[in-house]
This record gives sequence, structure tokens and C-alpha cells, in this order.
Amino acid sequence: MRKLKRTIIKTPILGRIVLFIYRAKLALGYFRGPLSDLVKWLFRSNEITNFTYNLEETNKRYLASLIADIVNEKIDVIMTYFEEIESNSDIRKHIADATQKSDLAFWADKEVRFGRRIGWYALVRALKPKIIMETGVDKGLGACVLISALMRNKEEGYEGRYYGTDINPEAGYLLSGEYANYGTILFGDSIQSLKKFDGVIDLFINDSDHSAEYEAEEYKTVASKLSAHAVILGDNSHCTDKLLEFSLKMNRHFVFFREKPKEHWYPGAGIGISFKR
Repeated sequence: MRKLKRTIIKTPILGRIVLFIYRAKLALGYFRGPLSDLVKWLFRSNEITNFTYNLEETNKRYLASLIADIVNEKIDVIMTYFEEIESNSDIRKHIADATQKSDLAFWADKEVRFGRRIGWYALVRALKPKIIMETGVDKGLGACVLISALMRNKEEGYEGRYYGTDINPEAGYLLSGEYANYGTILFGDSIQSLKKFDGVIDLFINDSDHSAEYEAEEYKTVASKLSAHAVILGDNSHCTDKLLEFSLKMNRHFVFFREKPKEHWYPGAGIGISFKR
């Protein structure tokens, strides 16, 4: 760096060129890893949307710490919940088999990678909700993760049920077999489905139309249907501040977790979490 400074001082034009090259190399260093991961992904993955990946280990610990604080639990307990879902061979086999049988298998991977959804799982295990509502089901990976937690809760004496909404009549093909016994998909416009729903929601997950206006309308629609200590997860909070705005208006706490994917070109999404103490 000292040599670079002397070059800039003595020969301004050459110095600018050297500085340009130095800065370019410095910046490009941050892209080498993602570019390498991109090349691998092009050959190894079939996904075209809703990319799946694992989280880096430190990132997982950050998520566990955040959830532990929200639910007033020890971080070791939350990490145990993470291990439960990540080592669950039943859900892995179910998703691989269901993907193989599906007409949409060409656009999906059989290998299971949960990403931030391990946080969803841990929250269900810790909160023991009776009703979970997720808007936007897509393939149904999140639904299966949530239902896996409900299955474990039932073994401990806590009954719960999953409801999902999706405008696409082909959504949720992973929600089959034993998993279908714990969940129901309400097809049609999510807001209309929420208006018709007459249950009390303990855990609400927004993951449907990702426009800010639609997201805000979902929170407005579901507000009167939430239980006293319901938790809301915003899967769009890395793009909009609508869950934060809703939380401030409704006197709720809000925190945000940012994903750091492991060996994947995608920079990651996140979880907005709205809750009451």
C-alpha cells in the first residue's frame, strides 16, 4: 500500500490507473466466491425460483440466539430444534419422492436445503401453536417443515394444524401423504381466503404476492384473527418495511434476521419477526 501511495504522488496519471486496478481487484474479490458458486449451481440445480440452500454455521447461531430471545428459551434448546429438522430423514425422503413423482420435478431439486426455514421450525417447536397460517405455498417445502414441527409437538401432547393459501391450483404438491393429514391448502386469492377464515391464528407467515401493497393488506386483514401472543413472520421483510410499520402501529416488537447462504450465489433473504412480550 505504501508503494501504491508513492506511485500516486509521483505520477498522477499512472497513479490513477494503478489505483483503478487496485480498487477493481479489491471489489472483485468479494464476487469470486459467489461467481464460483454460480457456476456450480448452473450444473447441479434445477431451481428457477425460491432458491434453496443451507445457512452458514455462524449465521445459524445468530438465528438461534434471536429466536431464543423472542421465546425466552436457551439457545441450546433452539439449536437442538435446528438439529431435529436438519437430521430428519423422513422429511428428506418424502420431499425427494414427491419431487420425483411431480410433473414439476424438472424445476425443483430432490436434495433438501432448508435455509431460514429452520427458524420457522424452531418457532413452531417452541411456541406450540394450534393454528399456523402461511400465505403463498409454492411447492410446499415450508409447509412440510412447519408440519414436521407440528408432528413432533403432537408427540409431546400439543395438537396443531397448518393452513396455507395460494392462487395457483398446482401449488403444494409436496403436501401429500402423512403431511396432508396435518394441513389444508385454501386455493384462491390469499386476502379473500384470509377474510373467510374464522380460526384464531397463532403463527402467521406472509409469503405470497411480494408487492408491498399486498403484503400490507394481508397484515391488515389478519390483525383481528391473531391470538393474544401470535407471532408473525414476514418473508418479504428484506424488500419492504411493511411488517415493521404494522408492528409499530399495533404496538408489537419487530426484529429482522438476514440469511447468509452457505456456498450459494444468492445473497439470501431473511425473516421479519413481529411479536408481543
